[in-house]
Formats: sequence, C-alpha cells, structure tokens
Amino acid sequence: MVVREVGGRAIVLGGSMAGLLAARVLSDHYAEVLVLDRDDLLGSTGPRRGTPQAVHAHALLARGEQILNELFPGFTAEVEASGVPCTDMGQLHWYLDGERLASVRTGLVVVNATRTDLEQHVRDRVAAIANIGFVAGVEILSPVTDPERTRVTGVRVHHTAAGTQQTYAADLVVDTTGRGSRMPVWLRELGYDRPAEERVKINLSYSSCFFRLPVSPLEDSLSIIPLGTPNYPTGAFMGRVKGDRHSLSLTRMLGAPPPATIEEFRAAAKELCTDRIYEAIKDAEPEGPPAVIRFPASVRRRYEALDRFPERMVVLGDGLCSFNPIYGQGMTVAALEAMALRAMLAEGEPPVPQRFHEAAARIIDVPWGIAAGGDLAWPEVEGERTPEIEAANAYMGRLQSAARFDARITETFMRVAGLIDPPDALFAPEIAALVDKFAPAEPTVV
Repeated sequence: MVVREVGGRAIVLGGSMAGLLAARVLSDHYAEVLVLDRDDLLGSTGPRRGTPQAVHAHALLARGEQILNELFPGFTAEVEASGVPCTDMGQLHWYLDGERLASVRTGLVVVNATRTDLEQHVRDRVAAIANIGFVAGVEILSPVTDPERTRVTGVRVHHTAAGTQQTYAADLVVDTTGRGSRMPVWLRELGYDRPAEERVKINLSYSSCFFRLPVSPLEDSLSIIPLGTPNYPTGAFMGRVKGDRHSLSLTRMLGAPPPATIEEFRAAAKELCTDRIYEAIKDAEPEGPPAVIRFPASVRRRYEALDRFPERMVVLGDGLCSFNPIYGQGMTVAALEAMALRAMLAEGEPPVPQRFHEAAARIIDVPWGIAAGGDLAWPEVEGERTPEIEAANAYMGRLQSAARFDARITETFMRVAGLIDPPDALFAPEIAALVDKFAPAEPTVV
C-alpha cells in the first residue's frame, strides 16, 4: 500500500481495541496520532475501569484474526509464543440443545486469549509505532469546531489529576469511546440531529470465573461452548487461556438472574445442555467470586442516515453498533471498520463522515442481521419478526440440527459466524440439500 500523508494530527477518543486499531491505521497517514483515555493504558496489566467486560469471555473471530495479522505482521505467532493457546475454529466443542456439532478442520484460527491479554498485545504493538502517543487520565468534554460548527478542529478535555482543562487541536477526531459514546449529545449541542437508534432488548447477563484445572476437561480442544437456546436458556463459554488457567462465562437471557456466588455458579453450570463443564468445576476452587455484568439490549445508531454531520470527525466501534456479546462480533467488526477507514485514507484525503459511516453500516449489516435475527428466535425477545426473519430462523434451526451429522455444514456455519463468508453461503444449494437430508422440514399443515 502506498502511504499518503493526509494531515498533521489525528486524535482517537478511547484506547480500547477499536481505538488501538484506529490509531494503527491513522499512523500511516497522519504525522502524529494521540490516543486519549481516562485510564493509564500503558501502565495497565489487568482489567481496566474503562472495560468492565474484560473479565468475561471474549472472542476474536476468524476475520478479526486475519486483520490483526495484516496490521501487525506475525501477530498470532507472537501471541501463541507468549503462552496463549490457538486452535482451529471447527475443532472447538460446540453444543446446541445437548448435541455436539460435527468437528471439522476449517483453517480458521481462534486466539483463545483473555480480553486483557489480547488488548495488551495489540497495545504493545501500537505503542511501538513512533508517531503514536497516549494521553492518560483525561475526561473527554466535547469536540471543538470552527465558528460555523461545520468542521471539527480539536477536542476539549479535563485532566482529572491536575483539575485543569486543555484543548488539543486535530485534523481528524475518531470517536471510539464505545457503547457510552456521547456523540449523540455532542451533535445536539452543535445543532445537529441525533442518530436514530435500533434496539433489540435481550436482558442478557454474564457471570464469569477463572479456575486452575491441572487436568483439562477439554480433551484435544481448547474450548467447549454450549450455546444458550430457548430449550436450554443457560449458555457457557469455557476455554483454556494460559497454562492450566481456564475461563468460564455463563450466560442467561431475558432477565434471568446471573449467579453471583460460587454455589449459584456451580448450580447454573449444572443447567447446561452438557454435563462436561459442571463435572470439571464441581470440586474446583475459583480464583475469586463470580464477576457479573448485565447487557440490556443490542443497540445500533444510524449515523449513516443523518443529512448533516461535522467534517473531520467519525465514529468507529461500539459507538456505531453494540452487539449481543454472545456472538463475539464486536472486536472483529471494529477491525473491519478500521480497514474501511484505512482504504479511504489511502486515497490521500481525510475521510468524509457520511461516506465512512455508510461504509461502516454496510459492514455492520451482516453481523447485525446474524445477531438480531438469532435473538428474535427467542419468543420472549421484543422486536419485529418479518416473514423473512421467521423463515431464516426456521431454516437456521434445521441447519444447526443437521450440522451434528455433516462436517460440511459445520464448516460453512463457522465461516459465516467468523465473518469470512456472507450469510448467503448457508443457503447455497449444496448446503440446503444437506439440511434437507439430515433435518427435513416439517410438512406444512393446511
């Protein structure tokens, strides 16, 4: 790629995964990149205040792993050399309604790191880039604009330790502050419309513990994943993350209370559609009490539909769309959005907000359709169920059932879930024929 300088300084608001990836692509086109965050990013070795979800199970989907290796050559090998296990996505032990999907080697790599470890590796690579700097201990107050309020010229911050305010000039501001982004408020204050929002109310809860298990219950695999379904509402993600350390997250939908004590945690593990996880932890002591977090709704903000938006400012990451975390899409979608930003910057001009947000919306369409459509398969989840969604969910139920018997279905499913192939691949004639063979549709009653 030919690098063309676009401006003097770019500022990234927020230093989580989306912010780090944005800083990486900006560093090729701006003389200086500053990452502003309330936490001390470079001094962080554990879960940060800004990422309370970090102790819970995370997934870097296959497409995300590919992008990280493109942005940081040798990334997966480096992470694996540090002791983080990696494996093939199709070799994980996936369970649906008590049945394990057929195992298959897909060539798609799963990095089984904790969110903290993964972010640390990315942060170390970003911090090593000479023109990227980090400013810690700041509260983002607002963007600064020209007198006409049509163009962003910087950002105003509050230094919490010193109690002082400062304005940083910028040629571009990228908001990666996540689900709690104040961009809708800032737009209103500047005289712009707020974006429309789409919500799918799921009332999800996560409860997570770490266990030391010298004898792994996972056999030749790194993870066992019994997904929550209407028939088995409690789901789980269990995996070895380093040495004999195993992470276990239990999930519950629709407001079911998360297990908050180790006794409740073990009892919830007994509700899973497979007994392997309960048997592994029933006598094991956790590193600490369960950590609990709630996720009320998936939220998508439609910035691409706004008629007006200030120049030299864009939104990237969870501020655009915050997905149901069960699907593990957030980090990979942020990586795809960063690559879209990179492609625009390669043209030698600052990104046009409307154009970038439209490109990001096209990226979001697929994972949002997968997650929101899948959530609507739960009868109690609120949302519009179009005939297309109902037909797709009925087919997906049959496809997942058929995947127990034929690895070709599992592989196709993993490639779509990993954001490698489009959802249309699930409906290809050869896959549909296998679904009909192993999970024929029930006859229509007239």
